[in-house]
Amino acid sequence: MRAIEIIKLLDQWALPNLIDQWDNTGFQIGDPNREVTNILISLDLDRDVFLEALERDVQMIITHHPIIFKPLERITRQSYKERLIYDIIKEDIVVYNAHTNLDLTPGGVNDVLANTLGISDHEPLKATYEEPLYKLVVFVPKDYAAIIRKVLGDMGAGWIGNYSHCTYNVEGIGTFMPLEGTKPFIGKAYELEQVEEIRIETIVEGDRLNEVIEEMIKHHPYEEVAYDVYPLKNKGKSYGYGRIGHIKEMALMDYLDMVKRSLQLDRLIVYGKQDIKVKKVAVCGGSGSSFIYHAYKKGADVYITGDIKYHDAQYANELGLTLVDAGHYHTEKVILPVIKNYLEKRLENQVAIYLFEKSSPPYLIY
Repeated sequence: MRAIEIIKLLDQWALPNLIDQWDNTGFQIGDPNREVTNILISLDLDRDVFLEALERDVQMIITHHPIIFKPLERITRQSYKERLIYDIIKEDIVVYNAHTNLDLTPGGVNDVLANTLGISDHEPLKATYEEPLYKLVVFVPKDYAAIIRKVLGDMGAGWIGNYSHCTYNVEGIGTFMPLEGTKPFIGKAYELEQVEEIRIETIVEGDRLNEVIEEMIKHHPYEEVAYDVYPLKNKGKSYGYGRIGHIKEMALMDYLDMVKRSLQLDRLIVYGKQDIKVKKVAVCGGSGSSFIYHAYKKGADVYITGDIKYHDAQYANELGLTLVDAGHYHTEKVILPVIKNYLEKRLENQVAIYLFEKSSPPYLIY
């Protein structure tokens, strides 16, 4: 299995178009054609991760946090990061990261965190990207309409809420005249042809549009396929940071006991009122202090994230919002086994996948 094939699988899930403008992530180091038999998945990439990769004879490291965030002016082994990158290149190891795109994508960091903490009916805490929608119209001979409808639906066109394969169909007459050099499916050269056709209309999300059209053309009987694409003002799927949703109402401390068990934590830092009932919960994996106001505005009783600073806690307290610092690492580590399972299902035992389940830097609550 080549590294580029694995990267394409990851990009299909953590869509590159979701990468925030300030972020630098994706395929960062190595040869895209490197043959990969062993993968190591980690939240970060430091010397300890690199040494374990060597021990396990790993050809590819997949992380959440990018090792190259700001531009490097040189790689000379004169600093910690330069030495690490130098050694990674020397050992011919491929490095790929999925950062903000994995935070935002469905089934990514924040969805997994919300599900782990028992939050239902959750939605993004702060929406940052809305998927554009398009109307795809294709004209098909009547006998082939069912085939094309199935192809469109199977490729993800016409998926609206909890319904799939949604189309609208209108019968009509198509006319055309095959010219020199054509091999028409119906009709003869230089003779005007009239055919009973079906106009099939469906909605397609922007990230699927090209693939849907390509597959539709592949199964369409005509040599030259007549189709139209219209941009829509309808609202598409919303992507964003954090999640907010509901739990069964309970005392805050009872809920936080469950949070500790779910995240395998001994302690949490709680800021603000503690003798409250909790029903609406907001979460954000990693550093989520910048979304305190969004959690308050959306009516959260408690907001769970990491890296909370003293003055952030003061601000939340002024708003009447209880904050819980569960740690950067512990609010994001939940994604590691999910990445592993995602790849294992698609690689079908062609590659061995290992997890590095330690924080960088290592720490102890003493």
